[in-house]
Amino acid sequence: MLRSCVSRLRMLAVLGGPPGVAPLPAKDPWSPRRSFSSEVIHMDLSLPNPSWSEDMRLLFDQFMKKSEDGSWKHLPSYKSKFTQRTEDIKIYFPDAKLMKEKLSQAQLFPRSFEEGLGFEYAMFHNCVEDRTVCIFQGGPYLQGVPGFLHGGAIATMIDATLGMCAIVAIGFAMTASLNISFKRPIPLGSVVVINSQVDKVEGRKLFLSCNIRSVDEKTVYSEATSLFVKLDPKTRLT
Repeated sequence: MLRSCVSRLRMLAVLGGPPGVAPLPAKDPWSPRRSFSSEVIHMDLSLPNPSWSEDMRLLFDQFMKKSEDGSWKHLPSYKSKFTQRTEDIKIYFPDAKLMKEKLSQAQLFPRSFEEGLGFEYAMFHNCVEDRTVCIFQGGPYLQGVPGFLHGGAIATMIDATLGMCAIVAIGFAMTASLNISFKRPIPLGSVVVINSQVDKVEGRKLFLSCNIRSVDEKTVYSEATSLFVKLDPKTRLT
């Protein structure tokens, strides 16, 4: 099980990577590489930075410790997940050249804020349990009601975490439905843990669920269920 999971993770990296993961060379799919411009070195934004709180750093260190035996895998995250391979793009888009030009300037939405102002997060995947955990700290630019995170920001991180869990499980997939129950508001700047898991697989359909809890796990902020569908290479998206 662990071997097949690692194989899927490496395959995703070679093909262009899951959301937030830049395409990496096959010889070492988890090391940094130069971007498509060959001038900018992609930085893994899921690593600790000065804006991280003590709770955020502590959780990160705990999961990195769990990763030492291979049961958990830290998933790096970058601003861009652009792939130069036109053949990868034209599978889903009729005008691959035009789409390639657009993608060359695209950035992953949760990574488009300056350090500490928006989404600060790191994800880890457990292959045995088909589970992805995201530790998340919301910055001041994500405010909704004064003092609390905007519901859309919370939904973004739920979707991103569920999406990562789905992609590692079955390959490239997109959200078909997402149902969220907001139980308590999340204070701005606080650290929460998003736990997602695969519940059922039916062909190309993947059913997942997740919850958001406080660091001490005593408070449940949100719960969600979702349906993701694996992309069909025979069907274009436009």
